[in-house]
Amino acid sequence: MSSSPIPTRADIPESDKWDLTPLFTDVGKWQEDFAWIQQTYPKLQDWKSRVGESAQTLAEVLELEKSLEQKIERVYHYVSLQLAEDGTNNEYLARVGQVQNLLTKVGEAAAFVVPEILAIDDEKFGQFTADPGLKDWRIKLHKIRRMKPHVLSVPEERLLALSTFALSGYDDTFSQLTDVDMKFGVLIDETGREKQLTQTSFSSFLVKRDAELRKRAFHQFYAEFRDHQYTLAAALAYSVKADVFQATARHYSSALEAALFPDDVPVAVYDGLIQSIRANLKPLFRYFDLRRRVLGLDELHHYDTYVPLVPEIGTRVTFDQAVEMVLAALAPLGKEYVDVLAEGLRGRWCDRYETKGKRSGAFSSGSYGAPPYILMNYKEDVFADVYTLAHEAGHSMHSWFSQNAQPFQNYEYPIFLAEVASTFNEELLTHHLLEQTSDPKMRAYVINRQIDELRGTLFRQTMFAEFEKIIHAIEESGDALTLDVFKSQYHKLLETYFTENFALDPELNLECLRIPHFYHAFYVYKYATGISAAVALSQRVLSGESGSVDAYLDFLRSGGSKFPLETLKAAGVDMATSAPIDLTLQLFEQRLKELEELLS
Repeated sequence: MSSSPIPTRADIPESDKWDLTPLFTDVGKWQEDFAWIQQTYPKLQDWKSRVGESAQTLAEVLELEKSLEQKIERVYHYVSLQLAEDGTNNEYLARVGQVQNLLTKVGEAAAFVVPEILAIDDEKFGQFTADPGLKDWRIKLHKIRRMKPHVLSVPEERLLALSTFALSGYDDTFSQLTDVDMKFGVLIDETGREKQLTQTSFSSFLVKRDAELRKRAFHQFYAEFRDHQYTLAAALAYSVKADVFQATARHYSSALEAALFPDDVPVAVYDGLIQSIRANLKPLFRYFDLRRRVLGLDELHHYDTYVPLVPEIGTRVTFDQAVEMVLAALAPLGKEYVDVLAEGLRGRWCDRYETKGKRSGAFSSGSYGAPPYILMNYKEDVFADVYTLAHEAGHSMHSWFSQNAQPFQNYEYPIFLAEVASTFNEELLTHHLLEQTSDPKMRAYVINRQIDELRGTLFRQTMFAEFEKIIHAIEESGDALTLDVFKSQYHKLLETYFTENFALDPELNLECLRIPHFYHAFYVYKYATGISAAVALSQRVLSGESGSVDAYLDFLRSGGSKFPLETLKAAGVDMATSAPIDLTLQLFEQRLKELEELLS
């Protein structure tokens, strides 16, 4: 039976698409704002060499910059959403290109502002920030000012700026090699049809119930990586060298410290995460053994760790039913949260279904003073899409609360906090579904999904974070990073995080060369800390602890007005301690026990 063709946007009712008129009523209005930016940004030059003259001149340049940034954000938001609707539309592509070119010019014109703020002497700067005219700018100015020890002289900064693209060539090499040049061939799938093996389809083969198909996909995929392992190792080595160069040039003690400094996260938090996970691997090994037994395998391989233990449940959930399910799960957050989200999801925040040329996956995207839009490719027969909707709704409501409580300059929350609100919603949805169902298969499916989420986000990302720390320390010590060094260091971690009842295929040592995040180091730890914070916050709310809902909503409202650890601590979670990670590890063990009983 042939699958039904993918509809065009014209085939979809307006009510199933997002409504972009709150951004711009038509393209003509968009062009007006674009022209205003073009005409206004050269006026920044009027303040060159004058930023530190007085509190008033500093306020004036900051306000002009803000008015430009607000317009740019909205102009770019509009065209990026249009392009997500249809990536083949030449009109949309041209507009995105126009905005990107304009952004470069504005960035160049405004480049003097931060160096001039940093050049103001401490006494004068103290007087400026005490001035009532700069009251709304104190947080932003503090964040700029704390970078002062790591900002160099104007000629040195110019050299670093000029070297940016030259020092990031490893990224293009990795992308071109893995996305374009590498060819993984075809596989015969479980239906007897030929299917292309690609970076994208690889993961879909690993969730197949046919063990031999998973094995063939794994070995065929990594054979191509083995053929390019020396090139990839060189690219990864230069990625690490670039990180170390930048950190050294900016007077940081290490590349890790340089990465954590903008968020004001102590290195001890990063190290504490690794220590906590390493000390609590036994439940993970128990889960692997349960997998091996349920799947009927003599030994477990890495390619056996993704197939769901409970096959996808055969229920159909319409988009409208999914909305009601998510709203019911989020009821503990109170009337304001649920009412705003209900209006958005039942209304036109969400672009619901797959159409020709539409971007795959899902995202939430907001701009100041406009709805936080959600892109979905919702499928009624994929129950995981209900979770995706809850996840993206978490991001959207974080944006909604933040922009309604903060001025523009403080509303954007850091990435460290971004995944907390989305994962929090998934936790509430899991709790709701387990309370609502007595069907053992449904319970096992939901629990297995949560366990796999915790395994992939808490354990796996922490192993990745440890690998990043190790290879940067090797480079900083003066030792060479070779293919053998990468593979041997990664193998040691695989032995630590996977050993008991686990067969480690030699090809798995090459995994360290194919993870895109390794070429943008010290990001993955945020996934592990984010899920730990989300679990801790959701458990406070679900337990009915006094003040926990208000504290959580205040967390959403705080946006970027404080540093991440300070924001979370105010909400009741201290990431400087191991408590949130310990709590999440306890949840993993509790869910594992439930799953063992359901599947025994």
